Amino acid sequence: MTRRPRRAPDAAAPARAPAPRPVRAPAPRPVRAAEPDVRRARAVDPGARARNLARLRRIEGQVRGLARMVEDDRYCVDILDQVAAVERALQAVAAELVRNHLHHCVRHALSGHGDAAATVDELVTVLGRRR
Repeated sequence: MTRRPRRAPDAAAPARAPAPRPVRAPAPRPVRAAEPDVRRARAVDPGARARNLARLRRIEGQVRGLARMVEDDRYCVDILDQVAAVERALQAVAAELVRNHLHHCVRHALSGHGDAAATVDELVTVLGRRR
């Protein structure tokens, strides 16, 4: 396949500035249909949600960087340092989730609106998995 040579710009034609890119508003969160088998949080602090999403996006980038480091045969200790950083970042997300769970879901159950004993048992089980 042969390429056609590019035409030289017309000297008489005025140079056009590129059209400005439209500014897009952030996409609204999708409305999900009610799923009977999926539990939802009682309430989520919008600031906590934003912080967690930002952390998770940063972690996603770190993990992609880890994959590149492995592909590039980088020094093992450098990779392990980055793995430890990802683990610490995930722990920060987990701590924020536990904080939100305690402030909203557990508090709701303990105030008489749910099964307090089951909620406490569930929290103890979850925290036991984090070790």
